[in-house]
Amino acid sequence: MNVIEIRDLTYTYPGASRPTLDHLNLNVEKGDFLAIIGNNGCGKSTLCKTMNGLIPHFIAGEFQGSVLVDQQDTRTMDVGRIAGKVGYVYQDFENQIVRPTVLDDASYACMNYAMPDYLERGREALRQCGLEGREQEYIWQLSGGQTHLLALAGAVSLEPDVLILDEPIAQLDPKHADLIYGILKNLNETWGKTIIVIEHHTEYIADYCHHVALLKDGHTEWVLPSDEALRRVEEVQECNIFPPQVTIAAHQMKKEGMLAEDTVLPTTIEAGKKVFDRLLYRGEICTEREAPGEKQQETESVVSFRKVSVSYRAVKGEAKQIFRNLNLEIKKGEKIALIGSNGAGKSTLMKLMTGLIKPSEGEILLKGKGIRDTKPEALSKMISLVYQNPEEMFIKDSIERDIAFAMEARNTENWQERTKALLEQFRLTELKDRDGRLLSGGQMRRASLAIGIALNPEILLLDEPTANLDIATRKEIMRTLNEMKDITETVLIATHDMQLVCEWAERIIVLCQGEVIADGSRNEIFGNRRVLELTGIRPPEIFDMGKVLNPGAFCYTIQEFRQQFGCGCL
Repeated sequence: MNVIEIRDLTYTYPGASRPTLDHLNLNVEKGDFLAIIGNNGCGKSTLCKTMNGLIPHFIAGEFQGSVLVDQQDTRTMDVGRIAGKVGYVYQDFENQIVRPTVLDDASYACMNYAMPDYLERGREALRQCGLEGREQEYIWQLSGGQTHLLALAGAVSLEPDVLILDEPIAQLDPKHADLIYGILKNLNETWGKTIIVIEHHTEYIADYCHHVALLKDGHTEWVLPSDEALRRVEEVQECNIFPPQVTIAAHQMKKEGMLAEDTVLPTTIEAGKKVFDRLLYRGEICTEREAPGEKQQETESVVSFRKVSVSYRAVKGEAKQIFRNLNLEIKKGEKIALIGSNGAGKSTLMKLMTGLIKPSEGEILLKGKGIRDTKPEALSKMISLVYQNPEEMFIKDSIERDIAFAMEARNTENWQERTKALLEQFRLTELKDRDGRLLSGGQMRRASLAIGIALNPEILLLDEPTANLDIATRKEIMRTLNEMKDITETVLIATHDMQLVCEWAERIIVLCQGEVIADGSRNEIFGNRRVLELTGIRPPEIFDMGKVLNPGAFCYTIQEFRQQFGCGCL
C-alpha cells in the first residue's frame, strides 16, 4: 500500500528559467525506510516540500501533476491535516525550535492545533526520541544532536504516518549520528512510521534504509533496494554521490582483477569481511605525513592561546565552562583539522580567534599582538571565518554584491576584477545575481568560501566546509583547499568529515569538553583508542575495514587500502 503517490509532478520556482522537478513520478510504500539521493540542486528538498504541502500552500510557483497523501491531493488538503500525516524535520532544524523549554517545544504544534492532550503527546514524543527526563531543560542547554532530536519530537508529537528528514546528520558527530538513526529505526520498526531521509552519507543508507530513490535532472531515475542501489557504483558516482568506501574499494579492485569477476560488491564492513578476507596484507605504506625523519624546522607562531578561559552564563545564573586555561600554538603555513564531538568547543575556538567572543581570562595573540588591542578592520584583513551555516555569510541581495562587499568597503585595488575572478573560480558566474539564501546547499558553500577569501586573509578558518555536499562540490572544495597556499598561508578547519581530515590535514587537534586531549598526525590520533572512545570520533569506513582484516593496518583512503591489501590472494 502506498502512503504517498506522486504523479507526473512538474514544479518551477518563481522566476526560474526551467523546472526543478520535471515530470517526476514516485510511490512511497507504507512502512518503508526510503533514502532520496542525488547531486546538490537536483530537487531533493523541493520534492520533500511537496510531500508536506509546503509547496504549493506556502511557496508559490508553477505546479503541475499531483501529490497524494493517503490518496488525497495535497493541493486540496488543509495544511493542518497534512501536518498530521507528514512530519518534516528541516536541514536547518534549529529554526524549528520556537519555545524556551524542551517540553514546551515538543508539545507546541499539538497545542497550536488545540489538541487537549498536547502535553501528554509532547511527553510521549520525547520518550520516543530519547529525550525523556529533559522536559524542563532550556533548549540552549541541549547539544546539537539533542536539538535535532527535539525538532524530530515536535514532528512526532502530531503522530504522523510519515516522517521526512532533510540531511539529518550533516552537522553531527558520529556518536549523535548513530543515535539519530537508531531512533529513526525504532520509529520505523516499533511504531510503524514511514521514514524518508535526504542523505549523502551512504554508509548510513546501507545500514538503515530499505530502498533508495535516485533523483536526476528533476525526475526519479529509479527506486531500488538499498544494497542493489549502492552497488551501482559508477551510475551513483556520475550523480555525484559517494557509495560506501568498502563498495568503491571492491569495485576498483574487481575491475583491476584483484577480486573475482563474480564478486558481489559489499556495502557494509560485515559484508566486506567475506569479500576481502583472502587478500594479502603488505604492511603500511609510509606516506609523507607519517614518514620518519627530522621534523620540519619550527616556523613562527601566528596564533597563541595563553591560559584562555571562556564561560557562558546560563539563564538560571550558573556559568558553563567551555575552556579553562587553554594553551595552544598555531604555526604559519599549517593545515590543521580541529575535531571533536558536538559541543566540544570547536566553533567557540574559532570565534575566539576572530574576536567575536572575548575570553574570560587569559589572552589570545595574533602574530604576537593581543586581539583585544587589534582594530576590527585590521583583524578582518588578517583572519577570516567561514561559518558553519553559510546563509549567515549573506547580507546583500546577490552573490556578486556579497563577494564584493568587504573589498568595496575597504576600497581594495581592482576589487571589481577580483570579484569577477572569484565568481569564475567558484563556478558562481551564472548565479551572481541570485540571493545567496535561496541557493542550494552546495552553491551556498561555494559562495560563502568565495566571500571568506575575498580579502586574501593570512589565516582562514572554515567551520564544517563539506557538510551536505555532493561529490562534485566536495571535490571542488577539496581542490580549493589544496590550492589555498596561493591565497592564504594558514588554514584551520573544524569538521566531522573524517575523510576530509585524513586526505587534507597535516596536523589534527582533538577537543573534548573544552580541553585539547590530543594533537598530532593521523596515526597518533586514530591509533589512540582512548581518544576515539572519549570523543566518539570515528575514522573513515575504509580505516575500520583495514583494521578488521589486519590490526596493524592504517588505511585512511581507498588508495591506501588498495596499496596495503591489493597484492593478490592467499
